[in-house]
Amino acid sequence: MEPLPNSGTNADGSATLRVLSYNIRSMRDDTDALARVIKACAPDLVLVQEAPRFFRWRKKLARLARAADLVIVTGGATTTGPAILSSLRAGVERTEDILLPPTPGLHRRGFATAVVRFAGTRLGVLSCHLSLQKDERYEQGGMLLDRLAGLGVEHAIAGGDLNERPDGPTFSRLAGALTDCRAAAPWGGEHTWTPADPYQRIDAIFATRGIEVLGCGVPVGHPGVTEADLRAATDHLPVLAALRVPAQPGRQA
Repeated sequence: MEPLPNSGTNADGSATLRVLSYNIRSMRDDTDALARVIKACAPDLVLVQEAPRFFRWRKKLARLARAADLVIVTGGATTTGPAILSSLRAGVERTEDILLPPTPGLHRRGFATAVVRFAGTRLGVLSCHLSLQKDERYEQGGMLLDRLAGLGVEHAIAGGDLNERPDGPTFSRLAGALTDCRAAAPWGGEHTWTPADPYQRIDAIFATRGIEVLGCGVPVGHPGVTEADLRAATDHLPVLAALRVPAQPGRQA
């Protein structure tokens, strides 16, 4: 397997970024293994789902970020689970935690969103964990697209646990409006659930048009990522993407 490109700023001001999406199951499993997987992927951004939401949740998430050489950007209990972490390379312009309309009897969902800068680039970011219920999930897919458009930036990424396969209506809705990074540039493994017997892809990273996808998939065989850690860390496998984000006009490295 060819290695993914390393992060960096290119001569034309564009930024090569590594983005990781990961359902961490409230850190109820082997948090040391979880931190090792994240750190080995060397991400610039981590789109987290099922961040801790209850007692001392901020402290737990901060401990994970610190162990992986990252910082918290936004989200957690304030979004009912989605969160965004970043490397110190990112400059955070603004953040917003969004609670979606509740459905009686179902877990309330939310989005963690931010606008960040990497050298000459400006990027919108959204982490999500969509509903288990088909109709509510489809509505949330539309809200996700509206929210990305409302960030007011030319380039944006969204990722998370969709609770749906690529042939489902919500996944297809997102892939019709955005680039499904795994489909655009397959790399590593495909299926994200379950770690013990992966048989379906229900986690994904999407990018707006104009962002070049250099590779995307489950980091199986990636240096420093072991099968034992992937199995022990949580009940999902992560998705890692390398992206090239164009420079903002007028800004060069």
